[in-house]
Amino acid sequence: MHHRFALSTHGPGLYEFTGQVADWVAQADPEEALLTLFVRHTSCSILIQENADPEVQTDLAAFFHRLVPSTDDPSMSYLTHTYEGPDDMPGHIKAALLPTSLQIPVIGGRMALGTWQGIYLFEHRTRAHRREVVGLLR
Repeated sequence: MHHRFALSTHGPGLYEFTGQVADWVAQADPEEALLTLFVRHTSCSILIQENADPEVQTDLAAFFHRLVPSTDDPSMSYLTHTYEGPDDMPGHIKAALLPTSLQIPVIGGRMALGTWQGIYLFEHRTRAHRREVVGLLR
């Protein structure tokens, strides 16, 4: 069983979609399964991260921006893939460093996430995008 999640972003940051995934898993009603989530893009990532304090998402976005700044930053002048904008190649680098797929156990018909864990799309580009995540239950 699979499902496609469409997510709209409006710039860099983490976008939680735990509720959408939980609703789909509940409708599928598996007793036990393995949920795989895969993001179908090369300049964003997918993470399990704390969902209690929004400062966690703010700090993660700030850290990765400092780690891999845009190509108009002098420290990134060595990059050659720049024709899609100053945020494109840094987005590819961040997606190479971070996961583009996740696996989550489903037990008793529910994802076995921890108390403070949520599922996030991590957008690395500055303009708005429509992103797609594919979910598969096995």
